[in-house]
Amino acid sequence: MITKKSLPRRTFLRGLGASVSLPLLDAMIPSMTAAAQTVAAPSKLRRIGYVYMPMGCDVTRWTPPNANTLEELSPTLSPLAKVKDSVTAITNLELKNAYPGTHATSNSAFLSAVTAKRTESTDYFLGTTVDQIAASTIGQKTQLPSLELAMDLLATVGQCDNGYACVYQNNLSWSSPTTPLPAEAHPRIVFETLFGEGGSVAQRKANLAKRASLLDSVTEEITRLKNTLGPSDQNKLTQYLDSIREVERRIQQAESTTSDNPLPDLDRPKGVPAAYADHAKLMFDLQLLAFQGDITRVITFQLARETSNRTYPEVGVSDPHHPLTHHGNDPDKIAKVAKINQFHVSLFADFLEKMQATPEADGTLLDHSLYLYGSGMGNPNVHDHTNLPILVAGGAAGNMRGGRHIRYDKPTPLANLHLTLLNKAGVNLDSFADSNGQVDELFGALDV
Repeated sequence: MITKKSLPRRTFLRGLGASVSLPLLDAMIPSMTAAAQTVAAPSKLRRIGYVYMPMGCDVTRWTPPNANTLEELSPTLSPLAKVKDSVTAITNLELKNAYPGTHATSNSAFLSAVTAKRTESTDYFLGTTVDQIAASTIGQKTQLPSLELAMDLLATVGQCDNGYACVYQNNLSWSSPTTPLPAEAHPRIVFETLFGEGGSVAQRKANLAKRASLLDSVTEEITRLKNTLGPSDQNKLTQYLDSIREVERRIQQAESTTSDNPLPDLDRPKGVPAAYADHAKLMFDLQLLAFQGDITRVITFQLARETSNRTYPEVGVSDPHHPLTHHGNDPDKIAKVAKINQFHVSLFADFLEKMQATPEADGTLLDHSLYLYGSGMGNPNVHDHTNLPILVAGGAAGNMRGGRHIRYDKPTPLANLHLTLLNKAGVNLDSFADSNGQVDELFGALDV
């Protein structure tokens, strides 16, 4: 029997005030026998993420045309073509506890599936969200139990929507019924949360001046580690570190060009790309690094706040998003809403493609992760919370059957899906919120 000491999974490269976690390498798997390697690195789900799309969708362009399969994608879901075998669309899920229909309750019920207390003050009350239930179990052995991200830099306060406090729209994640977890939208702050050296704006600028790159301070240790690894691990490590350096470069580029930005946005923090797509892709790349480095195993990401008046000139939509969703069945406005929906899906699809291209253990990063993408609102024109636009991606390591369209004949609680995903991610519960079962069709032996 050949024995070999393995590299600990929680290995860090340490330099001057910095530490860099590592991706899962073959050297981290105990090398006693081939069978021992299989036992040490089983095919299983390791992570769970949630991406929120605001203000529902145009369901006619969202819904896949065929029952049971994603062989033909709908117009809105067409960007998923390269990863559709790892994606399942689920039709006719609902959030009963989000009524009366509001933007605030769409956001707050998405991960809690409970009714928000109607208040304009600080006596808000909701429920513990699924991501935090997951974090309490699968997030306890990582640097960060969970990571909360968003795209909007400014969180409004006070009353935002028909008597509901803005806290319900600002936060997807709640660690208790009275404790919302603020999301971070600034890439530089997120990067430093993952890899070290936070602090005030002045401190962060000083840190940038002190060191051009996080990786420069650990160069010697990187060289030493590479000399101990096999060719496959060396390639994995190089690709991971190159990804970190590329994210650094993009953040620094955004910081260097912000002062020359001609847009009349004097409060724009440094380090945030001017274009929405560039900002979103950077936030998705940070998620990939966080998962690949096992810095966290639970992530929430809000693509925009409910009632957002953001415009999307990248796809030819100069009208503010929120007014467009109150379209009054105007075909032109509905088409513009669909363009925004498709744009958001395309950003998610790019992220999934990167995860699928990232090897890990006996599969890919996407195989060992689950992502739920969707909205807490169905038809935004009438503020309903039924027939929600919902996608589930990844999960092959847990036998998720992708390339499918699950269509329920009658409205079914979104809580059923939450319960199913929690259980597949290793958080064993009998029920969640108003669940009345599980989405058994989502997982199981793959068709031969």
